[in-house]
Amino acid sequence: MTAYEKTLSYMYECLPMYHRIGAAAYKANLDNTLALNKLFGNPQLNFPSIHVAGTNGKGSVSHMIASVLQSKGLKTGLYTSPHLKDFRERVRVNGKMIPKSNVITFVNKHKKDFETINPSFFEITFALAMEFFSEQKIDIAVVETGMGGRLDSTNTVRSILSIITNIGLDHTQFLGDTLQKIAVEKAGIIKPGIPVIIGKTQAETKNIFIDSAKENECKIVFADQVFHTENFHFICEPPFGSSLSMLQNGNPYMPDLLCALGGIYQQENLQTVMAACQMLNNLKYDIGEKIVRNGLKNVIKNTGLMGRWQIISEKPLTLCDTGHNADGITQVVQQLQQMKFNRLHIVYGMVNDKDISGILKLLPLDATYYFCKPNIPRGLDASLLKDQAESIGLKGKKYNSVSQALKSAQENADKNDLIFIGGSTFVVAEVV
Repeated sequence: MTAYEKTLSYMYECLPMYHRIGAAAYKANLDNTLALNKLFGNPQLNFPSIHVAGTNGKGSVSHMIASVLQSKGLKTGLYTSPHLKDFRERVRVNGKMIPKSNVITFVNKHKKDFETINPSFFEITFALAMEFFSEQKIDIAVVETGMGGRLDSTNTVRSILSIITNIGLDHTQFLGDTLQKIAVEKAGIIKPGIPVIIGKTQAETKNIFIDSAKENECKIVFADQVFHTENFHFICEPPFGSSLSMLQNGNPYMPDLLCALGGIYQQENLQTVMAACQMLNNLKYDIGEKIVRNGLKNVIKNTGLMGRWQIISEKPLTLCDTGHNADGITQVVQQLQQMKFNRLHIVYGMVNDKDISGILKLLPLDATYYFCKPNIPRGLDASLLKDQAESIGLKGKKYNSVSQALKSAQENADKNDLIFIGGSTFVVAEVV
């Protein structure tokens, strides 16, 4: 085992990690984060940050904004979660992952401090990222919340712009069981005098954000009331991605826009990104149309984003997406229904703390399913998943692993069929 592998083993096994063990890792306060910030001299205050929260789309929005900022020539830090293949995906500067040596040194140097403070995996990762960004003397950071916002470690950054993409029912055991309760938690990232962008106007949550903005005396913009998309087209051959036109207040704004991300749901995210770029211009960042176009066209190349409507192979067309809650799955199914293919094969796995039956009811009945369990402790047993799926009319077989399920789908599919892989970030992580 290498020194890096030993360090990761310590982080995964000795620190509470929500994405592996669930509720036991959740800390409903900022005490540990504040202690870590103090320990390291509050590095999160040494650079401006764009703070991004929301139920769906916050990862895509974060990567797109970071890519635009890089295209502007700014040294850009990007903090996101979870990772798919390598822990270091969470901490990037200009798209490059934090070196393994920095991770090793940080953890080994401060193990005694960690034993005193007893932080979670996420709290330590945030501290690592902020110290690294400060050391790298970045110009700006794009920081994605882990969960919620008000009590999230990231809520200690020095934000110049807050973004809340949308509100959906996810992590309800921590954030609340209504859209309004969840919105209150997300609205916790709104800061005095700092402008905020809301990606999606929702009747249940709109006034919560408006009231919070008034209380904090800050400008608020609902992106979908200013920007709209039309003529969206999924490009399913190289270089892949999507083409669309952007409207502002009903008037042509950016026609024939190319984006490296092909998911139909990216239209909503792109509206949010446009509003963010406009707000950054108001903050004197001078981000012109050429920079925005370049950033969106090269978002995967610039930031290393994976798992968003990502094409794995072409014949048969095989793609995956990390959408895993009701809103995300609804968007995925909507796009599948618009595509042309002979038969649909779906490799599907979930984690055990989601609304299993509620999500399964959203899936198409006319597909062949390959049920599997992602290789993490929270993974839902494939037999249980298959039983629940069959009870609502979904037909398929169970497999001992994601790789076996995908192999079976590939063997059964003809070149004009479509294979989709999803249900959980952790299922996608095993195929990209």
